Amino acid sequence: MLFKVIFAVYLALCSSSGAVTSTEDPFMTRALQLMSETPLIDGHNDLPWQLRKQFNNELNKVDLYNLTTTHTNINKIQQGRLGAQFWSAYVPCDTQYKDAVRQTLEQIDVVHRMCQKYPEIFMFATSSHDITEAFRMNKTASLIGVEGGHSLDSSLGTLRTMYHLGVRYLTLTHSCNTPWADNWRVDTGSEPSEHNGLSPFGKQLIVEMNRLGMLIDLAHVTVAVMNQVLDMSKAPVIFSHSSAYSVCPHKRNVPDDVLRKVKQKGGIVMVNFYNDYVTCSKTAKLSHVADHFDHIKKVAGADIIGFGGDYDGVTRLPEGLEDVSKVPNVVAELLRRGWTDEEVKAALGDNLLRVLRNTEKVRDSLQGASPDDVPIPYDEVKNPCRTSYGYSNAGAVHSLSTLALLLTLALQPFITLTAL
Repeated sequence: MLFKVIFAVYLALCSSSGAVTSTEDPFMTRALQLMSETPLIDGHNDLPWQLRKQFNNELNKVDLYNLTTTHTNINKIQQGRLGAQFWSAYVPCDTQYKDAVRQTLEQIDVVHRMCQKYPEIFMFATSSHDITEAFRMNKTASLIGVEGGHSLDSSLGTLRTMYHLGVRYLTLTHSCNTPWADNWRVDTGSEPSEHNGLSPFGKQLIVEMNRLGMLIDLAHVTVAVMNQVLDMSKAPVIFSHSSAYSVCPHKRNVPDDVLRKVKQKGGIVMVNFYNDYVTCSKTAKLSHVADHFDHIKKVAGADIIGFGGDYDGVTRLPEGLEDVSKVPNVVAELLRRGWTDEEVKAALGDNLLRVLRNTEKVRDSLQGASPDDVPIPYDEVKNPCRTSYGYSNAGAVHSLSTLALLLTLALQPFITLTAL
């Protein structure tokens, strides 16, 4: 099997690459063995954005095997034993109200083309079954997450279209408010709250994501949004690239009370490797990242933990985790700290697979529900770059629709109890 060959080659080359050899470190030997049995699933990698920045998405001009200007290339992926990756379809906040949808579609396209250009390495994936099948075939399952609700232009139709194109999570905000959700900067005091969390349309969006089977990603949102979504979502939620607030009190990280609610919801927090979120400073070491894993396990258990490295989306990474090839170092460190094989396998991929399967079960249970086609009120999105086609004489209808939504949300717990 290809991974076994890679395993042997990796061990042979470890000393030359600066890693510890298996004869010197039995924990690394065990780490690589576990990674050959359970797929490492990473929640967030910004390689597609680097392809935009560096090559304007001209993938034909890029050799992904040997690309040297990124944290990620195929050789590093193979050394790092990456079983599955959520590739980020990200575009900056300054595209909001302009060409965010177009640019996001182009980022989705470049992920598809990566899989088409390198079919021996990548397998496009949209489900838990696809991930396990790709792992069986010794390929890296390639999923898509859209990073930032501004990419939707406040459209449920755009959300559904992106789902049909293979998007399997949406980060509700990036580092800007949308017309329906507050972003994490609100909690720092650097931006005002516009919605006290989610607007009525934002709550519509959560319901529709549950119906579609799209993972709700709470990285980048306020604590208010975290709690609102955890209270109302029928499916488990994810933090695709966030760490523990108690270890590093940065507002991009997850407070302990929210960690416990994620546990109750059956969700997952995928630990970010960015120095600023690991130590709240410009420098960090591998051991500091492991401290976040330990803390989350202590507060909420090993079954809510995952990997969310944020490679190619950050400017500073810990010593020992400089690129994708170094991720096995984290696994070895967890084993060194006394994590059991079962706990390590949970963090590697079993937790995310459970979350995805349970989200798919919620989707299947809602097959009889119709798509929500009530648009956001025009007054909430009115701007010089947006036309108003379809909104004529619809104000009264929108007011009634919003009232109906609020009534439905209020009655939802009773409806759920009746169904049970």
